[in-house]
Amino acid sequence: MTIGEILELDKGPKLPESRHRGIGIVGAGAIVNAGHLPSYRKAGFNVVAIADTNLEAAQETAREWGVPAAYRSVDELLEDSKVEVVDIAVTPNAQFQIASKAFEAGRHALCQKPLAETLEPAIELVQRADRAGVRMAVNQQMRWEGVVRTAKLLIDAGWYGELIGGLFDVNIMTDWRMWPWMAERERLEYLYHSVHYFDSIRHLYGEPESVVATTARAPGQHAQGESRTFTVVEYSDTLKVAVVVDHNNWGPEPRAVVHTDGTDGKSEGTLGVLYDYPVGRPDTFRFYSRVQGPEHAFERRFTERWIPDAFVGPIGELLSAIEEDREPLTSGRDNLRTLRVLMCAYRSADEGRRVRIDEIELP
Repeated sequence: MTIGEILELDKGPKLPESRHRGIGIVGAGAIVNAGHLPSYRKAGFNVVAIADTNLEAAQETAREWGVPAAYRSVDELLEDSKVEVVDIAVTPNAQFQIASKAFEAGRHALCQKPLAETLEPAIELVQRADRAGVRMAVNQQMRWEGVVRTAKLLIDAGWYGELIGGLFDVNIMTDWRMWPWMAERERLEYLYHSVHYFDSIRHLYGEPESVVATTARAPGQHAQGESRTFTVVEYSDTLKVAVVVDHNNWGPEPRAVVHTDGTDGKSEGTLGVLYDYPVGRPDTFRFYSRVQGPEHAFERRFTERWIPDAFVGPIGELLSAIEEDREPLTSGRDNLRTLRVLMCAYRSADEGRRVRIDEIELP
């Protein structure tokens, strides 16, 4: 199979046969307006209601996007019989109660990442969804971002050969004052940014064996938590993936690059949204083949962007899973494994040692 034939298999996110299942969104903030609703409209999904404690914000968002109903609480939204799936776009400390109410009301739910700030409430949410007999997914939409999606296709087709390494190299400026509640968190960068990278690493490389990590702050930074992280996700003596992230780049050139390396091929991609968040620029991807020669090198520049286009992935997968009666790709249970990698990274940084993944048990 040629590269061209492989890329032709890239049909984007999986979509359900029916687009009519009613979606109710909880939260009318910036990410809903910049990510969720634009992608849902493009995919033809049926958003029937939106709720926010700021009713005016919910009403304004509803008017802008043609959503039929706006409510001031999740309780009101759950009384709407047209809402079959609840899309939760709130802070983690508010998410537990909202998701629990949705499950109790027999609604499926797409939860925001991080699912929780610690493993215990995340595990409890998964168990509550199971007891309620509903499907639950987590909005880890980077799996559907162009660079990660293309790398996954080529890995599965064998074009990298044996995987030997990877690198997520991100050096940007983040003004945490845009999210005052986030700036107050003692744990910050891993939970609210690099959670995307660790989930994508699991998606591309599988389950790791151990994590080595250290974290840092920047002199005079506004945020309370770590804003610089240095992590190695270890698989074997021949496969390790590094994640190096700094949110304090005051210079004129940001950097957001993803490398994937194998014995037969290697690639480099750029995450366009991080070059001018949240507008960004198109992602890019370059692949080189050691085995087939330079004629099999290719470049790909995407028309879609991480925000908003990748946001159709988790909700589309959840709707398909409901339709097909199966677990979604980014299910709550799967996401516990991503959270566990983060918890291992924090433990490694706190204790100054390599932490094995199996030190933290999951149900």
